Amino acid sequence: MHRTLFAAALAAVALLLWSATVMAIEEPGFELLKTAEGYELRRYAAYVVAEVDAGGDASAAGNQGFRLLAGYIFGKNTPGESISMTAPVLQAKAERIAMTAPVLQQPGAGKDQYVVQFTMPAKYTLATLPRPVDPRVRLREVPARKVAVREYRGGWSVERYEREVQELRAALKRDGLEALGEPHWARYNSPFSLPPLRHNEVWIDVR
Repeated sequence: MHRTLFAAALAAVALLLWSATVMAIEEPGFELLKTAEGYELRRYAAYVVAEVDAGGDASAAGNQGFRLLAGYIFGKNTPGESISMTAPVLQAKAERIAMTAPVLQQPGAGKDQYVVQFTMPAKYTLATLPRPVDPRVRLREVPARKVAVREYRGGWSVERYEREVQELRAALKRDGLEALGEPHWARYNSPFSLPPLRHNEVWIDVR
């Protein structure tokens, strides 16, 4: 019971701090390659992520993954160091993602399994990041890649996200770009933000 209360309190603190600093938190750097109708084409340099597997539907998996990763950045690591929150949190289906694998969520081996990712601040490398205490938290480097990004504002309904995915896929097909793997759902705001003001993106790796 105490563990459950602690986990809930930890998640609440993480969300509150993220909400309070959302305008100042770090995001992965990218080079804007092109602005096209319906999307941007960006080149992201390699960066490091902390990630976990999570089960259930997209919403439940996202919440579970966020709690575990919030625990890691708020001190459940060796040597107990606090790590700054970054944006976005990304979410995507993992079993078909081509990249070696910013919050990110991508499904794992099962139908309702996801991988949820936090991008780590640029000051860290894979060698210098604090080691997770929880064995479910993994650290790894995402390689440099080219990404088509469609931005939209609004709430976090899966239905809206899927519509935006279809719009992006149609735009890529129109422009002759090959999509690689599954899309990622990038969310930049805390759950305390007003839904109409939320900044969301769909990311699809391309070549």
